[in-house]
Amino acid sequence: MDAIVARGLRKDYGGREVVAGLDFAVRRGECFGLLGPNGAGKTTTLRLCLGLVPASAGGVTLLGYDMPRQARQARMRAGVVAQFDALDPDFSVRENLLVYARYFGMDRKAMAGRLPALLEFADLTNRAESRINSLSGGMKRRLALARAMVNEPDILLLDEPTTGLDPAARHLMWQRLRGLITQGRTVLLTTHFMEEAERLCDRLAIMDNGRIIAAGTPRELIDAHIEPHVVEIFGETAHIWCDQNAAPLAARVERSGESVFCYLREAGALLGQLERAPQLRYLHRPANLEDVFLKLTGHEIRDG
Repeated sequence: MDAIVARGLRKDYGGREVVAGLDFAVRRGECFGLLGPNGAGKTTTLRLCLGLVPASAGGVTLLGYDMPRQARQARMRAGVVAQFDALDPDFSVRENLLVYARYFGMDRKAMAGRLPALLEFADLTNRAESRINSLSGGMKRRLALARAMVNEPDILLLDEPTTGLDPAARHLMWQRLRGLITQGRTVLLTTHFMEEAERLCDRLAIMDNGRIIAAGTPRELIDAHIEPHVVEIFGETAHIWCDQNAAPLAARVERSGESVFCYLREAGALLGQLERAPQLRYLHRPANLEDVFLKLTGHEIRDG
């Protein structure tokens, strides 16, 4: 049985369709990502999966429970990290974990046995008595993830878990999440970070305007939609130079601001041309998910 099954899932707000007929399934033991810009409908989809809002049409099951009718039973077996931390600033790190455990009927003695492992997981053993307001953003996100593990959940639902973190804190969160995925945890993850999706997700669905526009493994999506080589060319005159030199060599050319993206089956000829154009800067790299998003939606991933 799949951990999550959505069929024809729709949600309207004030006459505006925010989720527009989604069909997807999350297999047990995999990390499934919903990738897209803010406003794509990712968070609303997550809320529908948790039974926090009723669907306008269609349906969704979580761990076999019909949502939202059986939401309480399902959420007892789920761990959730919301986009914005709901940590209690009046409590210490330790107290936040203890109080949260009460929602799942765990007594203080049972929770005390789990505290050391959770604090170690969050890398907060030495900050157990610290107040929340004294923690960095990365510490708060790790604590939120540890708190979601209090009830030893069968599935984790994570909404933009690394938003607002600096690169070092983001990489540490990725390390913790990768560890959970390696252990066989089922994870539904929403993100607008391409690198995050590529690093963590076994499969993903790209969303835009409430719809799934592509789905598959990261590698499948890249191979299906993008040529293997990408050459990014920068500079005020890049587009003029590319019109004359790159266009005949590339399978496809896209312009974004002062950057020109050349998509190629083979890059050797274009790189040779660029060596004779010292006024330009360029980067040769393999295709990635951001290229897929740019091609399928016609715009770059939006943060905000």
